[in-house]
Amino acid sequence: MANEAELNFEAAMAALEEIVGQLEHGDVPLEQAIDLFQRGMKLSQLCSQKLEQVERKIEMIVEKDGDLRKKPFGGGLDENGGEGLE
Repeated sequence: MANEAELNFEAAMAALEEIVGQLEHGDVPLEQAIDLFQRGMKLSQLCSQKLEQVERKIEMIVEKDGDLRKKPFGGGLDENGGEGLE
């Protein structure tokens, strides 16, 4: 298998899902289960890091007062349900 850091998000998620399936099935010897769990944790961290990288790259373009403005991803809504741009 390729180095985990070289995996793309989809491949890492597929490997993680396979590990979860093996652990949920319950017929894995204890030592192998521990190894699978550790690998799964590494894959989970890798997926989280890749998602964070993508979130930093995404910008939403919103229109306010006829001007286009860039807003960082995850800006959320204000308490009134609006976009929260000032």
